[in-house]
Amino acid sequence: MKILLAGYNLDYDIIHTLKEKSGFQKDLTPETISAAYARISRSPKPVNELREIAREEVDKARQSNRNIVFEMGHSSVAEHAVFNIDVIGVSRFLVEEIEKFRLCSFTEKSQRYVLFNKDFVIPEEIRQANLTDLFTSTIDAQNDYYHELYEKLRPYIFEKHKSLAVDPANKSMLEGWAKEDARYVISMATQTQLGMTINARNLELMLRRLAALPLAEANDYSEKLFAATKEIAPSLIRYTKATDYDKLTRQNLRRLADDLLKEPTCIKKLVTVKLTSYSAAADNKITAALLFSSSDISYSKCLTTAGKLDPRTKRTLFKTAFGNLQSHDAVLREMENVDLQFELVLSSSCFAQLKRHRMSTIIAQQYSPQLGLTLPPSIKAIGEQKHFMEIIQLTQNAYEQIRKKLPQAAAYVLTNAHRKRVLMKLNAREMYHLARLRADQHAQWDIRDLTGKMLSQARKVMPITLMMACGKNHFPVLFKKHFPSND
Repeated sequence: MKILLAGYNLDYDIIHTLKEKSGFQKDLTPETISAAYARISRSPKPVNELREIAREEVDKARQSNRNIVFEMGHSSVAEHAVFNIDVIGVSRFLVEEIEKFRLCSFTEKSQRYVLFNKDFVIPEEIRQANLTDLFTSTIDAQNDYYHELYEKLRPYIFEKHKSLAVDPANKSMLEGWAKEDARYVISMATQTQLGMTINARNLELMLRRLAALPLAEANDYSEKLFAATKEIAPSLIRYTKATDYDKLTRQNLRRLADDLLKEPTCIKKLVTVKLTSYSAAADNKITAALLFSSSDISYSKCLTTAGKLDPRTKRTLFKTAFGNLQSHDAVLREMENVDLQFELVLSSSCFAQLKRHRMSTIIAQQYSPQLGLTLPPSIKAIGEQKHFMEIIQLTQNAYEQIRKKLPQAAAYVLTNAHRKRVLMKLNAREMYHLARLRADQHAQWDIRDLTGKMLSQARKVMPITLMMACGKNHFPVLFKKHFPSND
């Protein structure tokens, strides 16, 4: 056996400096890795030799990539070329679009930990429509109150958690709690930054999709992202222009939906978490999957057997599957065989966290003031509810004025407290992951509350499957409950 390091990420400034100092004229590109790996399936040569050949013949490597990726359709070859991208000065609103791409990695400047300045994006649509004064005055008011609110929340948080405040090591955490509640009053136009790791296949898709969005900021992002990467791997990125499929499909569906749903929406009682569908007999199906993977019997026979087992025997099987589980372990893949679908109504602040669970299916509507807003309890506790609602009312007045001219760009002015509807489908294994991270005591209160409600409803329809689903801090107690003899 040989395990050889084929390459790793380097800071681009280092690469640039090395080229300048060494006078190295050959193309430094991840395309050679893609070309070498593409040839593995048809060449008897060791892969390290294929990489050497690709490095020596970059032009041939690029032509090979074009043939394999675009002519033969083996797009996975492009996944071997990986880019690290600094994304600076974009709005939180655009970040929601950027982070829709599943097979990428994102680390974003967090409003939970960083006290933001008053920087924000003014959309080009707003400028063109002569709405800049309205837009900026509204966001200036939000930002001024955000800093005022933080200064009032900070002493309240420290007083409420005196036992933690005694230890200076907890200062940053407590200040973070004040920041994360103050942020509910700032807008989705707030400027932020993120680090993105993306392979060439997903880069091409991102370029095309964001070019198709009816937002000037998204189009500008697509153009600048292409400009930053096009010289590095030209053989792996070809289809970057918006297509009619990407531009028109959502627009046409929305128009048809408006015709089909003519009744005005009347919200009587808002349900924020509703389990809309789930796999029937989920515990039986997971029982059968566990039997299947642990035997040489067909799934249909395993399912029949699972249906005949008494609850105690089923629980014994699950306890065997969970007996050595630790809080950081992912549960077995068999749990992916059953699904849950939820309709959620959640704040922008909460959605910013939920959207990071990209292995689930998340379909989101546009933000709507009709869905109300999420008010942090701490703001009410310090007597700032009236002032907070005055800023919200100012925001919604501006939103309505902008929406009449620019329906697509109006949401920029809305705050992190405003809400949208989301349809989320996830399997039981992903439910475990969501619970471990977001039902934990260290999770932010808004998404912790949402996850707790989801988990409560999910357990009712698959109680044995989700018997160990909980936040990390609850895991020792839950484990002791189900496995008292393991102490």
